[in-house]
Amino acid sequence: MSSSSQSQKPDVTLSLSLPQSPTTKNGLRPQERSVKLIQLLLTCANHVSSGNLHHADTCLRQISELASVTGDSMQRLAARFASALAARLVKRWPGLYKALNNGGLGPVSYDVDHASGPNGPHLKITCVGTNKEAHERLEVGLIKEAKSLNVPFEFNCVNTRLRELTLDMLKVKPGEALALTSILSLHVLLAEDDRVDAQFGLSKNNQVKECKRMKQFLEMVKSIGPKVVLLVEQESNHNSSRLVDRFVDGLHFYSALFDSIDVAFGGSSCSDRTTLEEMFGKEIENVVAGEGLEREKRHERYAKWAVRFGRAGFRPVRLWFETMEEAQQVTEAFGPGGFKVISQKGCLMICWHDRPIYAVSAWNCFTC
Repeated sequence: MSSSSQSQKPDVTLSLSLPQSPTTKNGLRPQERSVKLIQLLLTCANHVSSGNLHHADTCLRQISELASVTGDSMQRLAARFASALAARLVKRWPGLYKALNNGGLGPVSYDVDHASGPNGPHLKITCVGTNKEAHERLEVGLIKEAKSLNVPFEFNCVNTRLRELTLDMLKVKPGEALALTSILSLHVLLAEDDRVDAQFGLSKNNQVKECKRMKQFLEMVKSIGPKVVLLVEQESNHNSSRLVDRFVDGLHFYSALFDSIDVAFGGSSCSDRTTLEEMFGKEIENVVAGEGLEREKRHERYAKWAVRFGRAGFRPVRLWFETMEEAQQVTEAFGPGGFKVISQKGCLMICWHDRPIYAVSAWNCFTC
């Protein structure tokens, strides 16, 4: 690599809301430190993408001096993204990476409601995922809620990943009224072996690329004729084949989440906040360091989900006013003046200030 290409500045720009404070650390004010961290992260992402290990290592050492998992929101965010970049570098040596990481990605869930049967109305919820402990906690809570409402209830646990789910596992009975809910999980079906695209830049961000596994899954869902499909997904674009594009959008998206966490927890450190940020840290690592089938955190914006569902024979259902009110009440519980819910393009957008974070949409079949 030539010296001119080594010193090339990042080909992206980023605008984030930064905190104001008179205190200093390492000779930099917090706002100056945040700007410096953003510059270092973008420079490091470019070096990692081009395979310049020496320069990437230099950037990571500088980032480590300014970032901290116990610092302000920008410091904590930078620490997570630096860790993800380091993981991507270490993956060049698969044996070393596996030895350092003996864990896996978190579970996914998929809920199926059933409204009526031969003996009168009853409720059956099918939960799909690999976290047995989470299923058990959910079952206990749902049974308690069903008893308080005097509703006959059945819980069906399917211990499998969404990718391996088949129709017979859902145990759908004739005449049942079905409602399906997918919360922050359907994007895992977009994972495919696209490493060739990633290497040569064959795919474009503005295209909605056909995904075989997603197409098959939506066809299966349509075949059982659900009355409604409720979809909640991250309103971000982390499915680009180009690392730097995913990295920049990830900085925007997760910086808003980390800022909201600061507000929700009052800026104080606690085990709940640490657990939440560790979860987001794993997502960040998958977005940045993963490629091919292992990169499952392939978040896409609502506009692309609308194309995918339309291709599969679904149409959007306008969410009723009460749903928007309830969503607003839930978001307000996390802190005043930050989260808000707006109706946009046929869906509900949960925003942190003016930055959309999650998109909530409802769908049904053309023939239902």
